[in-house]
This record gives sequence, C-alpha cells and structure tokens, in this order.
Amino acid sequence: MNERYVVPANTRIGHVHLKVADLERALGFYRDLLGFELITMYGDQAAFISAGGYHHHIGLNTWYSKDKPPAPVNSTGLFHTAILYPTRRDLAVILDRLVKARYPLTGASDHGVSEALYLDDPDKNGVELYWDKPREVWPQKEDGSIDMYTHALDLDDLMGELKPPPNLPP
Repeated sequence: MNERYVVPANTRIGHVHLKVADLERALGFYRDLLGFELITMYGDQAAFISAGGYHHHIGLNTWYSKDKPPAPVNSTGLFHTAILYPTRRDLAVILDRLVKARYPLTGASDHGVSEALYLDDPDKNGVELYWDKPREVWPQKEDGSIDMYTHALDLDDLMGELKPPPNLPP
C-alpha cells in the first residue's frame, strides 16, 4: 500500500442521504421550495428526490432521527450539502424563489471559481447552492494553482441575470 492512489477524474459524488426529524417538512424545503422531483417514497420513513429523473440525488430519512433535534453546531458531521446549478441564471432563479418565500440565507460568497448561496434546511443541515464559473476565469496563483477566496457576493448583480437583455422585448 505504498503506491499512491488517485481517484479517477470522472468520479462524482452520486448522492447525499440526510437524517431529518420530519419527512414532510424536509420535502417542503427540498421539493416544494428548491424544486427537486420526488422519485419515490420508502414507506413513511424515507423519500428519494432528484433533478432530471436520476434515481436520487438526495435521500431524506427519519430512521434514527424522527422528531429529534438538530445536531449540535460544534460537533462532527456534515458541514453542508452543495448543490451545483448549471448556470449563473439558474442560481439567480433559485435566489429569487428564496427571496419571495422569505427563506433566510446564512451567507452569499464569490469564491473566484464559483458563486454560492448558503442556507440551512429545516433540520439545520447546511446547504450550499452554487454555480461554477468557467474554468478559464478561475483565479490562479503564480505557481499555477487555483487562488480560491471568499468575497461577498453581489446579490443585486446576481438578480440582474433575471432581467431581459437590453433592446429585447420582456
């Protein structure tokens, strides 16, 4: 086992499975607010949801957590689930939904390589909603490595993605 192993480049994180206290409340957030599609239920204890008909991107279950309080912030466990949107406009659309629903953000950041919105689901699981900027604009250090940072995201500029382009009818 002295040989270094590198995970194949096409490897992806397939899904996340979250423990929740109230399945219907969790579905209200992930399905009704964020827009994930309900794929199937496992009795009244679990739901499997996805984007685009995949078998599931997110599993929600109450197997060990029904009616339990959220995990303490200062403990080990999941920091957040990151949901990657295809375009900046798609991120603006979900921001608009959150604003209209008066759902609170916990942060909004420009990381140089991506732009991200942060919030908590009803069980206080962290959620990052983001889009990746084109690779050719990622900031680089002198040695060629990526120079990620955390700056405040201009939410008004992001919402500008929803306005029709100039000289075009709305």
